[in-house]
Amino acid sequence: MNYRLLSTALLSQAWKPVRQKFLFSSVNTGLSQLSSLKSNLATMVVNTKELETQVRDRLVQLYKQTPCMPIMVRIAWHDAGTYDVNTNTGGVNGSVRFDVEQKHKANAGLKVALDLLAPIKKDFPDIGYADLFQLASVVAIEYAGGPKIPFRMGRRDAEGPEKCPEEGRLPDAEHKLPQLRKVFYRMGLNDKELTVLSGGHTLGRAHKDRSGFEGPWTKTPLVFDNSYFVEILKEKPDPQLLRLASDLALLDDPQTRKLVEEYASNKDLFFEDYAQAHKKLSELGAVWVQ
Repeated sequence: MNYRLLSTALLSQAWKPVRQKFLFSSVNTGLSQLSSLKSNLATMVVNTKELETQVRDRLVQLYKQTPCMPIMVRIAWHDAGTYDVNTNTGGVNGSVRFDVEQKHKANAGLKVALDLLAPIKKDFPDIGYADLFQLASVVAIEYAGGPKIPFRMGRRDAEGPEKCPEEGRLPDAEHKLPQLRKVFYRMGLNDKELTVLSGGHTLGRAHKDRSGFEGPWTKTPLVFDNSYFVEILKEKPDPQLLRLASDLALLDDPQTRKLVEEYASNKDLFFEDYAQAHKKLSELGAVWVQ
């Protein structure tokens, strides 16, 4: 009899239930950990959604008390509009809150928006600045009668002013179409998005001390509709309304002019295209919190 083989067999039989117990224990531990992870993720999603809902409600309260919707669209635009698709720098990271970027000529007056949002940020410290700026813009457009824009929470904030982009990345009121294209293409946007996002000027007015220009683009500057396109197409413009070089530039090219005409005659089409373009704008350069 081969006692060595017999001993090995007996030892193997003795360890079999131990191995099975260890295996089942490991599987159960893994399943428990997976279940816990799923539960934590679900709680995180719920908490994020609750936070978004609560901040939305506060923003609506703000707009009821102070109809500051236009400047909220502006601060979100200026945070996003610095994105460079070639270097993957700038974009929606909340860097516009830092003094160095606030001092850029194009950002004159944005401290008003920061001051209005400060109490909300204080009451809801878990929302980042990048999310707050973009959510404030989305809610402002909806509150003013515009389209419902898809929104996602979770943009990571720039931690310091060293992340601020250099001055000069934003569109300028004096830009003609070639310069506008250069800016929008750098952001990763196309002619359709350039045209439809220009329609955001339907909301708000220019201020002499901020841009050097004064007055609204439409007769109802606190209502988001397609009247911006209607106004810039008029052969006899209203002298009380703005028609900047960058507005009229949209009429210089057959492709962008055709879009202007379509949006002027079809508000639903404008709203549909605007919502898609604004969502893309609100996510330019975003680094998402996992």
